[in-house]
Amino acid sequence: MRRKHRSPSPSTPPPTPAVPPPATFVPAALSAPRGEWAPQVKDQQWLDENIPCRTACPARTDIPGYLAALSAGDTDLAYRINLRDNVFPGVLGRVCSRPCEAPCRHGWEGLGEPVAICFSKRSAADFNAADRVVLEPLFPPSGKRVAVVGSGPAGLAAARNLALLGHRCTVYEKHARPGGMMNQGIPEFRLPRAVLDREIDQVRRQGVEIICNTAIGPERPLEQLLAEFDAVILAAGTLRPNLLPLEGRDFAGIAHGLPWLLDANEFHRATVGDKCLVIGGGFTAMDCARTAFRLQCERMPMERTDVRVCYRRSPGEMLVTPGEVEELAHEAIPMEFLVGPQRYLGEGGRITGMAFVKNRLGPPDESGRARPEPIPGHDFVHAADTVLLATGQFPDTSWIDAGLRATLVGADDWLLSRHAHATAIPKLFVAGDFSTGATTLIDAIAHAKEAARQVDRFLTGAERLQDVVRVEDGRATPRARPLDLIERVAMPTLPVAARAPTAEVETGFDQAAAQTEASRCYLCHYKYEIDISRCIKCDQCVQVKPRPACIVRVTAVHTDTHGRVTGYKESAGINYDAEYYIDQKECIRCNACLEVCPTECISVQKVSGCTIGVNALKASDGRL
Repeated sequence: MRRKHRSPSPSTPPPTPAVPPPATFVPAALSAPRGEWAPQVKDQQWLDENIPCRTACPARTDIPGYLAALSAGDTDLAYRINLRDNVFPGVLGRVCSRPCEAPCRHGWEGLGEPVAICFSKRSAADFNAADRVVLEPLFPPSGKRVAVVGSGPAGLAAARNLALLGHRCTVYEKHARPGGMMNQGIPEFRLPRAVLDREIDQVRRQGVEIICNTAIGPERPLEQLLAEFDAVILAAGTLRPNLLPLEGRDFAGIAHGLPWLLDANEFHRATVGDKCLVIGGGFTAMDCARTAFRLQCERMPMERTDVRVCYRRSPGEMLVTPGEVEELAHEAIPMEFLVGPQRYLGEGGRITGMAFVKNRLGPPDESGRARPEPIPGHDFVHAADTVLLATGQFPDTSWIDAGLRATLVGADDWLLSRHAHATAIPKLFVAGDFSTGATTLIDAIAHAKEAARQVDRFLTGAERLQDVVRVEDGRATPRARPLDLIERVAMPTLPVAARAPTAEVETGFDQAAAQTEASRCYLCHYKYEIDISRCIKCDQCVQVKPRPACIVRVTAVHTDTHGRVTGYKESAGINYDAEYYIDQKECIRCNACLEVCPTECISVQKVSGCTIGVNALKASDGRL
């Protein structure tokens, strides 16, 4: 027998806005039914809490959306979803730092390994049938012109997004080829240039003009750009190297990793000796070491190569792409931890070695990582004829006009605005690492997306975009419990003997493997709720639940002033007044409860986040 919903007693005093009492019913998780946009705070919170991969992605990529498309074999749709959110799917599918994978629900304790989200992004690009993909603009041409300084990931992402908003963008690049660190810093064996060139060409076809061999500075000052354009974005990256101020730093054979990688990747003129030390434990260190190994292999047998990475902290403090340290091991490149460089050793003006001291980890420093502290008396020396410093880099502001420096640049040569997108000059904005300092590609792209949004607000005098939640019927979800048991598909790689300087090491999934891996996704953007007015408390859903707390009996569900669920009170013992509640943070979307429910009282909705024009939202009257 179906029970009717029990409304609160009319005599119950109204809740105070500051501290709402617990609800005696199960509230709806979203503010809108299927087929509508849900623009409330509680809806955004649902996305943040229930789609951990999307929340961890700085660019807020619709990860379950593109994994579902890829699983269904629709690689074009999967690619377009990525292109909308992160601009460079083929690039990021190879070299993204993968912040999305660690929080993946599939990797939670007892649930297996995270989905290979990054490799799946690559598959969407590898199997996309279209030669070039251009997205539909969100607004007609505005007549406004924007200049962007720098054609790295941030500069191109900002320009592409502004083009979608109807503005004409011109990007200035001082090098002969666009791409910034994607082209100059990342080796071709990790990122084939055909993949990068294709996605940069898509930015051009979106309406962005890219002018290379044009440095902004004395010959074409920033003040001139400010006079010619309606807005200017500085996206010049971090090109000022952090050089270790150690004794002997002027010996020949010492180079900073970034210009050395530029010589290797762009000009193919980098050299390395027979004994190479790489100092550092980040992205640049990994790329330097693996590039040096390949250059040595071109002139000597592999077993005679001698490249060593020395890092002052422990493996737990490293900031690298997952799998990079393992690839060092495959290529027989040793890595030494907790060793701090002390001074350079040389003879006849040339480097011959480096003195180190062993470290231990102390309290956290300003980065939040354990501080390396030298252990007295534990000194040693490594011989070397080449030392590559992968010790960080900072924004180079030396090219900014003298007349603007007092307004824009601090005594430390950083921008006074630091992490902000806006500067003290109203029409001048900043995007990516030039604002934040060295980060990752996906961080730079995310920062640039917000910069574009702020520029659009400045140019139009209005907030033309709104972040909303799209709610659709999801009862046809393809999830099934056996899919949860599929193991993560391993990425195939080239044999070490075949790893030439330009040969891509990770060879990619074939179509079948790509679909299999994508099918592992729990599809966390599906929301399951029990309609208590139709539930007969037969207990069948509880009997088949795969997780202890995915379906619970509750006597109250707690909400805040925005209607967001903040917790619940679980029923103790037998209580016929308790209601069944699906804790969506524990739910793995296996459909087991859906299949056994005799009254079909469990609803399923597909929930995704997106940004749309405010006018389009108003015109739709809330309906999709």
